[in-house]
Formats: sequence, structure tokens, C-alpha cells
Amino acid sequence: MKQVVVILLLLLPAFVFSQNIINVNGIEPDTAYDNIHVKKLDTDSNSTSFVIWVKKNVKSHKHEKHSEILYVIEGTGKMTIGDKTILIKAGDYFRIPENTFHSLTVTSKIPVKVISVQAPEFFGEDRIFEK
Repeated sequence: MKQVVVILLLLLPAFVFSQNIINVNGIEPDTAYDNIHVKKLDTDSNSTSFVIWVKKNVKSHKHEKHSEILYVIEGTGKMTIGDKTILIKAGDYFRIPENTFHSLTVTSKIPVKVISVQAPEFFGEDRIFEK
């Protein structure tokens, strides 16, 4: 009986503290969309993770209280962050500091698909569009 209890205690952390594992390559939009589709992956008080698809563009905006990390999964585009413009493609990773205007114009025939991590937790309210 003691052996069973010891084994259960050893296995318990694997179940209680295990991380969510999501294969983002297999995630597809669950509805039709015209330009931008966002799907939340995970969230806690420290950050919120999304998969975002963009067919055309993202208008210039900033997050006053959030930084954003982007990892490009598919597609290509022209990304402007502050006063710099870069070409992005699958495999690219970059960080957008809080309070920094950024925008995207898609240059590929397929949508740009990214993982976006907002920190701290993002409720969709900290988005200020550039005039």
C-alpha cells in the first residue's frame, strides 16, 4: 500500500503542474473572416497567448501597458514597429515594447499566421489606434 501512495505522490506533480501543449501548426480559424481572426490559446495574470491570422493588414496601433512578442508561423509581410519597417516571414521572432506603434501589411498570397504573447494578461482593452 505504501508503494502505491509513493507512486501516486511522485506522479501527482506531472498532472497538477503539467503545461498545456498545443500544436499551433494544426490550428485553423474556426469561422470565416475578412481580414483578422484571433484565437486565444492560454492566459494567466502574467500573459495571454493568441494565434492571429491576418489576410490584408493591421492598422497602426499601440498598447500602453502591454509588450507583445510575435512569432511568425506562416506568410510574409511588411511590419512597421516605431520608425522601423522590416520584412517578416515564417520563423521570425520579435518583441514590440509597450507604448510603441506597430502595423502590418501582408505581402503573401496566404494569411500571415503568428503567435502573439501579450504581457501582462491582455483583455483586449489596451489598443490605441494611430490617427
